[in-house]
Amino acid sequence: MTNSLARRKLAILPVLLLPLAAVAACGGTNAETDCDVNSCTVTFDRGVEASASILGVDAELVSVQGETVTLAIEGNNITVPVGDGQQAEEAEGFDVSVKSVTQDKVVVEITANA
Repeated sequence: MTNSLARRKLAILPVLLLPLAAVAACGGTNAETDCDVNSCTVTFDRGVEASASILGVDAELVSVQGETVTLAIEGNNITVPVGDGQQAEEAEGFDVSVKSVTQDKVVVEITANA
């Protein structure tokens, strides 16, 4: 009986760790990522080629012109105004919003559509 209980607990372990594996899969080049199960905040460095692989898609900072940021999501360019999240654009099943732009960084939030 005890052996059966231990097997069941071990069988559940991979299911419980799956969300953590998805979060750990986030990363980038010249970018920092902070992800949970359905959204990521990506901080891109400006002035260099910056990209991140998050939530199963590739995102790249293409350009910044004033208060407008161009990103490539899975190779498709979208233009997103800097805002408070209210001005999100949709791309590849995700809502993409630009939280802030500084001389050195661009902070973007990417959230899976529900």
